[in-house]
Amino acid sequence: MDTTRQAGTGAGSIAWGAIVAGCLIALLTFGPRSAIGFFQLPMLADKDWSRQDFALAIALQNLFWGAGQPIFGAIADRFGTAKVLVLSGLIYAAGLALTAVAPTPFFLSMGAGVLVGLGVAAGSFGIVLAAFARRVTAEKRSFVFGLGTAAGSAGMFVFAPLSQALIERHGWSDSLLILSGLMLLVPLLAYALRSEATPRRDLTSEIQQTMGAALSQAFATKSYLLLTSGFFVCGFQVAFITAHFPAYLADKGLAPAYAVIALALIGFFNIIGSLGSGILGQRHSKPHMLAFIYLGRSLAVTLFLLTPISPTSVVLFSAVMGILWLSTVPPTNALVAIMFGTRYLGLLGGLVFFSHQIGSFLGVWLGGVLYQTTGSYDVVWWLGVAMGVFAAVVNWPIREAPAAPLAQPA
Repeated sequence: MDTTRQAGTGAGSIAWGAIVAGCLIALLTFGPRSAIGFFQLPMLADKDWSRQDFALAIALQNLFWGAGQPIFGAIADRFGTAKVLVLSGLIYAAGLALTAVAPTPFFLSMGAGVLVGLGVAAGSFGIVLAAFARRVTAEKRSFVFGLGTAAGSAGMFVFAPLSQALIERHGWSDSLLILSGLMLLVPLLAYALRSEATPRRDLTSEIQQTMGAALSQAFATKSYLLLTSGFFVCGFQVAFITAHFPAYLADKGLAPAYAVIALALIGFFNIIGSLGSGILGQRHSKPHMLAFIYLGRSLAVTLFLLTPISPTSVVLFSAVMGILWLSTVPPTNALVAIMFGTRYLGLLGGLVFFSHQIGSFLGVWLGGVLYQTTGSYDVVWWLGVAMGVFAAVVNWPIREAPAAPLAQPA
């Protein structure tokens, strides 16, 4: 008998081979795109492009990541996770390679934007966590979601210093080609997830439910809509910082080393925050956890903006934001699984994430546009603060319970 299938269906067991492979894939797919900000200034200096050109490409990356995730999630739900992950590695590698040799901003948008966005969509959290959910009991789901999210966080921690070191040694273009080669490891790791565990039918209505009925039920569920609107804010906040924080610190007169330190610290403390969120989510209200996380982000940004910029303030801000960075992911995905089960988790979780990536598109794009028009990132920072308060308000009343079945016609 296939060991992955056996482990995934045994009572109380965890399919560790698949979990480890999935975590490594999350690390690889999240790493390069989280370090993309380091390539902005050397690329633009070499190509004589504007920050708005770069911001548009990365904004498109986030948009195609979000738009592609429910599609790839539905494909994985239907045909298997491994096939989608193989596609992820190939598309991701092609996107980074095209970015390295892009002759114009259009090709930059096609490579770093469209292809990398689709590559991440096919291999990031939504795909991996949905596969995890089908291999563990509901009681352990929040924990393994925390593991997968922490692995993605580790990608940020690893690839921030790695990318900067590669740029200093090989230049930005060759560094992107090296990262492109690393993405070809994803199809090899996908082999461990080739045998899908039988989806756990936590809800009786899941057994005969069609995809269309699942979508109708989701859009008729108030808590799902509130969760989706709150996750929009998460994307706006983290994508803006990922893309523009290195340039922001350079504008403030800090050496490039502090941008490396900042994103590496966010990645390191992100591991702690993601694991902690996964563990706490098994014991405490997930909606209330999300509300406090969003409020914490707004408070951290407010204090950072009102305090004179210094190496110390950057380090403290990065550590706090790291703890809060992806700690939203485990409770968000766990809530979707609680509401609707795991049969269509790739699709329904992907739609929630699409909202996240629309926010990401706006955060990155507005950062570039408003910098070009005002010469400052301040408006986007404060907009993120206000939106964090909004996210806390909409997450608080979410019901942590299975969604009500749709009324059947007489």
